[in-house]
Amino acid sequence: MLKDYSALSFDIYGTVIDWETGIRTNLRPLTDRLPDEMSDDAVLELHARMESFHQAQTPGRPYSELLATVYRRCGEALGLAPDWEECETYGNSVGNWPAFDDSAEALAYLKQHYKMIALSNVDNRSFAGSAQKLGIAWDATYLAEDIGSYKPSQRNFDYMLKMIGDLGVEKSKLLHTAESMFHDHVPGRANGLDNAWIYRRHAKTGFGATMDPGKLAETTYRFNSLIEMAEAHEKGDI
Repeated sequence: MLKDYSALSFDIYGTVIDWETGIRTNLRPLTDRLPDEMSDDAVLELHARMESFHQAQTPGRPYSELLATVYRRCGEALGLAPDWEECETYGNSVGNWPAFDDSAEALAYLKQHYKMIALSNVDNRSFAGSAQKLGIAWDATYLAEDIGSYKPSQRNFDYMLKMIGDLGVEKSKLLHTAESMFHDHVPGRANGLDNAWIYRRHAKTGFGATMDPGKLAETTYRFNSLIEMAEAHEKGDI
């Protein structure tokens, strides 16, 4: 049951931070120049391809710097040539991306019952901006900038599973909580982690700003929002 876990490890962007809104909003300097309007899904899928490629090619590069290159490559794919200052502005926008409306309330509740761990594909400066919106003190933050690679790399999960011992958390008592099948649930289940799918895209088709994972991973729990998970814990019926 939910109450039997002692810690939650969270993906941040897409799960508690509304990264799809952040991406679409901050790509508008590019997409507004196009003669024909792109659908939201097309914008997000282009971004996903460019981001995933560069995360694999330059795993040690801080996320804000990597995103600047992603912006430039998206522009080139659209037949545009953004200047580097514009690219850097996009890379530095992550800390301003909005939280989902339910995130702060749900995290505050869950913090009362679990150790809270962030496992995120981000740099420290960007995470600091996002953390201000979320309002809790994290017990541990395992970020791509510190690990030197990006999920779904095995290295990120090896790092977390080694580090949780210092928190006194057993693997069997950790519930990995995330939206992304590609970045989190497929590799998480491969590592034997129980998981909670926060299916933010339940009313949409496709995978948005993440790559298609192929076969979906099994899930221990599925919720359509984080507050739904908090309410399930409070009721104590699962």
